[in-house]
Amino acid sequence: MEDLMATLANTLLDRVDKYGVAMADVIREQLPAYRNQRYVSLTDLRASCTANLRYVFEALAHRTPADPTVASATGTQRAQAGIPLTTVTAAYRLCFRYLWERIVSEARVMGIPPETLLEITAEVVVAHDLFTHEMTAAYNRSLTALLVRQETERSALVAALLAGTISNRTVLWEAADLLGLPISGPYVVIAAELPGTGRVGVDDISNSLARAHMHAAWRLLPDLHVAIIALPSSVPSTVSLSLLVEVLGAHAHGRVGVSPVVDDLTQAGQALELARLTIASSRPDKHIVLFEENPVGIAAVSAPAVMQRVAVNVLGPLGSLPEEERKVLLETLKVWIDAGGSTTKTADRMYCHPNTIRYRLRRIEERTGRYLNRPTDVAAVCLAMQVELSTPSRDESSVPASRRPDYPAIGTDGAQQP
Repeated sequence: MEDLMATLANTLLDRVDKYGVAMADVIREQLPAYRNQRYVSLTDLRASCTANLRYVFEALAHRTPADPTVASATGTQRAQAGIPLTTVTAAYRLCFRYLWERIVSEARVMGIPPETLLEITAEVVVAHDLFTHEMTAAYNRSLTALLVRQETERSALVAALLAGTISNRTVLWEAADLLGLPISGPYVVIAAELPGTGRVGVDDISNSLARAHMHAAWRLLPDLHVAIIALPSSVPSTVSLSLLVEVLGAHAHGRVGVSPVVDDLTQAGQALELARLTIASSRPDKHIVLFEENPVGIAAVSAPAVMQRVAVNVLGPLGSLPEEERKVLLETLKVWIDAGGSTTKTADRMYCHPNTIRYRLRRIEERTGRYLNRPTDVAAVCLAMQVELSTPSRDESSVPASRRPDYPAIGTDGAQQP
């Protein structure tokens, strides 16, 4: 039996070059991807088919396991060429079907008994499984390395755009093309909080953005997940931003700040800073925040040292009140601002009588010297309250900015308060 199998295999080996050419023709006829020689040349395809056949025939001739090295090489080459794995797998199926047909045809000519042919067929099935497995594993390894390299390069381009290091217009356009972005705006930059170190702040939204005719280029920073997003120029930016907020709201893990719209990629760096300020100024319960929605909050975090002084100057006089009273007054002021200055709405939200709210507001006016019916005073109070709300947590976080010892509390008459 062994002699018959070896004899058959050696006969097939003598014709392996002919079979390799014929097999390549079968693959090109049935799989269109292999007809484009930009991906795989005819010479390379024939060489690959011949090599795969030779390894199987040699294994049958020597009664040894087939060496799948050539299958690994094929998987790597096809991944680098960009041929889909399903297409490569289909090519291997055609390859082994052609191989088995040649074996059966020659076995009939040689008069090989059915039991020997059955054993040869079993060996071919095992080889097919082994070669396909090794090809797939090599393909996936190569594709992963390729994607990592491409993503690294894309990330570096995004970093360069956000850093403003690309000034040459031609280079800028080339970068935009590589990132899949149009060469002109409108654009926005988003900054999303991370759910954990090394984890993205926004899940993959490429399909959702594509449906809205938007494109994005992402970069993961140590503290934020950021992206340059190209908005469609055919619709008003307000409409695009509404769609973007809806998409982000469904896929973001935490708060996201959205910069104002810019028209040129050279403005991406500035837009990122504004997106950072937007997210820094947003409240914990506000999920997606547009730059235009919170000018007071952004002003409060844009110059921390100056704004801290403003908060102390405006609200510092409340620091001399008993702790509980001070907390009640600050909470009332916060709710009153959120309610748009409506005493009635504030009372409803705080479950008390409107006269109680009016009394508390008068107490604030008396202590601070700021009158809540005077626009300039209201602006100052709103800014100071935003600083109170935006102050980062630290060891003394339980002490509001208006009571911290960084600056002496200044009253309206310029005198230090006790």
